[in-house]
Amino acid sequence: MLESLLDDARELHPDLVRIRRELHRVPELGLELPRTQERVRSELDGLGLEVSTGREISSVTAVLRGTGDGPTVLLRGDMDALPVAEASGLDFAADNGRMHACGHDLHTTMLLGAATLLAGRRDRLPGDVVFMFQPGEEGHDGARHMIEEGLLDASGRRPDAAYALHVMSSGIPRGVFAGRGGPMLAASNRLHVTVRGRGGHGSMPHRAVDPIPVACEMVTALQAFVTRRFDVFDPVVLTVGMIHGGTQENVIPDEVTFAATIRCFSREALAAVADGSVRVCEGVAAAHGAEVDATFTELYPVTVNDAAETGLVADTLRDLHGEERFVTAPNPLTGSEDFSRVLDEVPGAMIALGACPDGVDVQSAPNNHSPRAVFDDTVLADGAAAYAALAVRRQRG
Repeated sequence: MLESLLDDARELHPDLVRIRRELHRVPELGLELPRTQERVRSELDGLGLEVSTGREISSVTAVLRGTGDGPTVLLRGDMDALPVAEASGLDFAADNGRMHACGHDLHTTMLLGAATLLAGRRDRLPGDVVFMFQPGEEGHDGARHMIEEGLLDASGRRPDAAYALHVMSSGIPRGVFAGRGGPMLAASNRLHVTVRGRGGHGSMPHRAVDPIPVACEMVTALQAFVTRRFDVFDPVVLTVGMIHGGTQENVIPDEVTFAATIRCFSREALAAVADGSVRVCEGVAAAHGAEVDATFTELYPVTVNDAAETGLVADTLRDLHGEERFVTAPNPLTGSEDFSRVLDEVPGAMIALGACPDGVDVQSAPNNHSPRAVFDDTVLADGAAAYAALAVRRQRG
């Protein structure tokens, strides 16, 4: 069946390119994606699926009924874009100040393709397939919302396995799939800090408590903290991406705020960095006679691929596309994903797919989230076939 899946996916390719480019032109943000949701629903019409939409968010869940009580497989594609003004130079680029800079338009399209491929083979599927079209992956925890609204019970039984693909505009050659068992992506967390001093004249700092050098010392101390207190084989990445304070060069402000993203790969590291980062800030503030509010917030957990499911993925994709088309990733990525919510509940795997255009150096091409990121839509048929093949192989063994 795998060979016919790939042949049929290639026949679908022109339609997949058209859908992807139309989605790319009208990117939407967050949990409310009305136009994207409607387009997904319209493409699913006529496939004989049980389609439902979110109560509070613009999600779409579609269930394909198989012929029996075999394994239920969940396939996920996220749909939202980023608040990035596109500078890709594509003739179908968005012009509304938003951009599918992480390739979610490709994910949505590939999952629609998989739904078409599997709907035509329902009589050979011993179990159900759940298609998860998710909004709000980019910082809005859309997977959590979908789970809370009953995603994992959509077919009447919990999924036995769950899979997701994610395209990459750089780092992986076009058409190559990459994955690994164990941690695949990092946990994402936020540290938000407000340093309160006592404002005054810039010429008389001794009569004030200047929060700016206190905040700067905290930033430096946090960097030393993550390099000195954590095992290099269980790393923590901390980046201060925002700092604000002051209005004029000769005015000492009352307060400074900064925020950091913190990534890690284990619960042990998470517990240590959550406690330690706050204590570092409190200690520096106390040393300078300032006050501080430091809040550590857990966002997305570690994305952990099940070892057995990752092995099934590797075997399936090599059988489908060729031995050289799946590689084992040597290390996890420090990006994060709310598909981790699903994998916390269901064994499965998230796999990367290279989509760097031909003629572009894969190592220097603009990364995902760049306004200049370009994803080659020649991978659409291969991705659609991969989604479908994983469902078939997991159900039929």
